[in-house]
Amino acid sequence: MMSSNVSVYPFFSSALTLESLKLSPPRNYPAFIFGTLAYLVIVFFNTVVLSVIVRSKDLHKPMYIILFNMPLNDLMGATAFFPQMVFSLVTQNISLSHIACILQGVLIHLYGAGALLILTAMAYDRYVAICRPLRYNSIFTNGYLIKLILLMWALDLSLILILFTLLTRPQLCGTQIHDPFCNNAALVRLTCGDTRVNNYYGLFITAFFQSLSLSVVIYTYLQILRACMSGNKTNARSKALHTCATHLVVFLIFEGTILFNVLSYRMQGVSSSLSRFFAVMMLAFPPFVNPLIYGLKTKEIKQKIVVFCK
Repeated sequence: MMSSNVSVYPFFSSALTLESLKLSPPRNYPAFIFGTLAYLVIVFFNTVVLSVIVRSKDLHKPMYIILFNMPLNDLMGATAFFPQMVFSLVTQNISLSHIACILQGVLIHLYGAGALLILTAMAYDRYVAICRPLRYNSIFTNGYLIKLILLMWALDLSLILILFTLLTRPQLCGTQIHDPFCNNAALVRLTCGDTRVNNYYGLFITAFFQSLSLSVVIYTYLQILRACMSGNKTNARSKALHTCATHLVVFLIFEGTILFNVLSYRMQGVSSSLSRFFAVMMLAFPPFVNPLIYGLKTKEIKQKIVVFCK
């Protein structure tokens, strides 16, 4: 039974308040300029990679078609966060409608889970290409590739939509979100009543996405390393290791930002400023560095970008 001194707010009609970045005038204006420039750079870099893959027929191969989903996903994550953040900096308005908050949370969670699924699919692609080269073309047919990409996004969309659909059951008993952006855990903390189903399902999909990506990536890269070490062709082995190292760096960067973010919330004594910093880095750092890594470290994409920019 709900206590009489607990305020209950109308669902979907309440204005929620996000945790501010604690920047008051005039310090907010340089942060606004920096945030805006960072978002524009992210959009530009990822759009260049997308355009190069679309326009270059030489890159219409399974590896690059799967990679095509990465900048799309990064743009979704950055767009879910940056416009609202820079707007709040310049207006000092950190309020957000409940529906807008849920939409932001859905997009951010789609981004996080999508990144893991894309990196998992890319690891599988490299495993088949290096460890099963004679069967690569017969496995990665156009039909199979389309099914793999559709399955990846369908799995992402369905599990995340269920996660946020569960939020429509309880009532709200608060409007203050202690994070710089909306997410499932923060919204669950605002709800009244029994939220065990929300917590159990949230733990389930976290364990599912993490265990799936980690198990596939660890297994495939161990097999790739084994195949490269036992191979006789030095040039082919060097090229394979270089390509896989690029993918692995991107995977470790994303997992590292997630790990730091989780630890900053779980460890006692960590300042709220540091927690906010890691939360922002999770949405800002990967979308910024991913196109740089693939653009500079993947020879085929780098060559096409040089031609594209001329």
